[in-house]
Amino acid sequence: MSMGMSDADLIARVLDGDPRAFAALAGRHYDGCARLAYRMLGNRQDAEDALQETLLRAYRALGRYQERELFRAWLYRILVNQCRTLGARRARMDGRLVRDDQAGERSAGESSERREELRDAFQVALEELEPKLREAFLLKYGEGFDYVEMSRITGVGVSALKMRVKRACDALRPRLEGMLRES
Repeated sequence: MSMGMSDADLIARVLDGDPRAFAALAGRHYDGCARLAYRMLGNRQDAEDALQETLLRAYRALGRYQERELFRAWLYRILVNQCRTLGARRARMDGRLVRDDQAGERSAGESSERREELRDAFQVALEELEPKLREAFLLKYGEGFDYVEMSRITGVGVSALKMRVKRACDALRPRLEGMLRES
């Protein structure tokens, strides 16, 4: 159904009562949202919970949605807020180390054990970032948003986001350089 249809076209169909259109719209953005939620929360079940709540809230609020061509940024704003809320709640309930079983690039010649070690170390380095820095870093480099889109998603000014991304990179750089020297 969604082939060749813009987000705005699908939204119009949803508002006209076609539930399959929302399924197509959600399916179009599901993988990216799931990836960001997982990276922000560090737990697959928490990420799935945040994503399901995000889709439910988006569906319920679709009638009030005005920026038809910027649906992706609107959806990610809902998701980021859900992740912030759930992450804060979970952090109060328990402290845990974040692990990502599928993150990281696989390069030929590296053993799977070494890839896993690097992946885990990178995830730990991400987790050690202040949440606002991690969020900005993941939106920029994990999801490929530009700063204007990031601003719409987070409600934070472009210059502040640029500074957050820079600070995240500055904090990650020594950790990543150390990991690469060891390999």
